[in-house]
Amino acid sequence: MPTTVLYSPDDVRTLAASGQAVLIDVRDRKDFEAGHIPGAVNMPDIFTYLAETTHEGLQALQQTFATLFGDFGLDGRKTAIVYEDALHTRYGGSCRGYWILRYLGYPRVGILDGGLSAWRQQGGALVRETMQPAHTDFPLQVNSQLMATYEDVRAALTNPAIRLLDNRDRVEWLGESSSPYGVDFAPRKGRIPGAVWIEWYDFMTVEDGQATFRTADEIRSLAASRGLKPEDDIIIYCFKGARAANTYVALSAAGFTRLRIYMGSWNEWSRNEALPIEAGLPKAAAPYCGD
Repeated sequence: MPTTVLYSPDDVRTLAASGQAVLIDVRDRKDFEAGHIPGAVNMPDIFTYLAETTHEGLQALQQTFATLFGDFGLDGRKTAIVYEDALHTRYGGSCRGYWILRYLGYPRVGILDGGLSAWRQQGGALVRETMQPAHTDFPLQVNSQLMATYEDVRAALTNPAIRLLDNRDRVEWLGESSSPYGVDFAPRKGRIPGAVWIEWYDFMTVEDGQATFRTADEIRSLAASRGLKPEDDIIIYCFKGARAANTYVALSAAGFTRLRIYMGSWNEWSRNEALPIEAGLPKAAAPYCGD
């Protein structure tokens, strides 16, 4: 992972003033129009896009976002800084943007640490004016090592050397709801067989509405409680790859080096009747009780 991932509001302010940054707001259009960081562009697709990991699905993902990022002036020289409300409020949307850019091979990308909440708390201004950067050709260089397809996950079911990490909300893990968007949004409830569970919130602490990632030692200890080690080959999934991206950032910062995201996640897996699930209560669900 690149040396700098989380940029402080002061770092972002300095980068923006140099003209060498593109600030990407992943919130809904109405929230963006109500107030955003000066010079930011709005790309809610980062959060809302539902990926499929078939060959055709990956091609569509790559071309969709290469076009969108090109429209916003990402030429490989400017640093892309992605932000949301706060790291715990929009299901990891900013981390999803960060991960998508890394998957597409973009060389300069980071996340506003603490999101818009931290920006406001440190006196950052908000504006309503919008701008449209000059279009450029996005330098697409796909890093396939970051992506797990549904076929990779299916193969992992019989390969004990690959660990599956489910980091959805508790009600999804327990099979009580199919998604964050409604109990029956997806056709099946449950888990991918053999996965271990750590709820994505547990990788963070929240104080005064501000979320920060736990220390590297705390994250490694939390992962160890599920038998996960920094050298393990781990595939992370959630519902659509946003919370998984939040966990990806946390684990990467703690020294985990063999991480992939199953971008299709439960939305894709549950819709394919040929793919197995574990329904009902988990057979082994030792829950972590975060503080």
